[in-house]
Amino acid sequence: MSALTSDEVLEEGLFRFEGVDELKSSWREGLRPDPFMTVSGWADRHRMLAARASAEPGRYRTSRTPYMREIMDALSPGSPVQRVVFMKAAQVGATEAGNNWIGFIIHQAPGPMLAVQPTVELAKRNSRHRIDPLIEESPALRDRVKPARSRDAGNTMLSKEFNGGILIMTGANSAVGLRSTPARYIFLDEVDAYPASADDEGDPVTLAEARSLTFSHRRKVFLASTPTIRGLSRIEREYEASDQRRYHVPCPECGVMQWLKFERLRWEKGRPETARYHCEACEAPIGEHSKTAMLQEGEWRASATASDPATAGFHLSALYSPAGWLSWQAIARAFETAQGSDESLKAFRNTVLAETWVETGEAPDWQRLHDRREQWQAGSVPAGGLFLTAGADNPEGPH
Repeated sequence: MSALTSDEVLEEGLFRFEGVDELKSSWREGLRPDPFMTVSGWADRHRMLAARASAEPGRYRTSRTPYMREIMDALSPGSPVQRVVFMKAAQVGATEAGNNWIGFIIHQAPGPMLAVQPTVELAKRNSRHRIDPLIEESPALRDRVKPARSRDAGNTMLSKEFNGGILIMTGANSAVGLRSTPARYIFLDEVDAYPASADDEGDPVTLAEARSLTFSHRRKVFLASTPTIRGLSRIEREYEASDQRRYHVPCPECGVMQWLKFERLRWEKGRPETARYHCEACEAPIGEHSKTAMLQEGEWRASATASDPATAGFHLSALYSPAGWLSWQAIARAFETAQGSDESLKAFRNTVLAETWVETGEAPDWQRLHDRREQWQAGSVPAGGLFLTAGADNPEGPH
């Protein structure tokens, strides 16, 4: 007797009851493999932004920030990228992209996830103001995470259980939170604000990433931050070790692709409203009204070879901020306002240009002492000297 197909099994009488058509349909649906979906595709289809958590409530649209598409899709299961590094300006949509990834995992690719904020208190605040609205406002997630008020919900301030996985939220200042559980997915937000050590147990980024090592090639790590001080910035160090991608956009006049640089934003002194971006190829002045089309036609291009081929690095300044957010005029005004204050210029460089700040100041004491050295013949005591003495500092410590 030959094997029966699924439809023949149903029709041969193994399932003889009313509703057989519905059962056959469910059977076929169960045999169909899960659709291939990217994080950006999921966000466009399922993500809803709550009024209390977003300036633009309603359905999420990747087209609003098209530069985030490739970053989100690198976090998708179908991408070979394992580590995504994003060195960014403030308010360019990075946190919402990370939340889209969280929603995608809960709905499409469940597994253990660790989300780290600079402190435990910030993790709690993020849970209340970002994660809870993410779940409550998106129907695809609402039924997968039980309300915190239900018995045995597995839903607390810093822990969200769902079928097939769990989201643990913690702070970089808590070593206990960082080593609490193995995690296939790790979201490290604002890493430059992390302490140097988590409860004296070591670098928080290293401790967190160690949670994912058992997942080998199936892991995903997302590091995002505005940068801080040159030489101390974690995100700059990670970006420089990556393939260093920049978002290239076309000049509306000549079509030449280029990434946006602050020195090419020009305006009349004292009149930031005259700010225009000047093409590096044809020098044509580009108005703010052209930015939307430029962003839609943009593409990420790598400028280096990563030390780890599984790491992709992205850099984005606020010059790319979409229409209605931070304008070129506002950037020009902020730069003029910051003049005369190192702290204001530092904030501008970090949060608007997404670049590190180089500390300046007087030479340290050892430099001034070195500059005042004099030459004397070895073994002689200068006139007026009473005795010879010497000292040395052993960088290895005492033996």
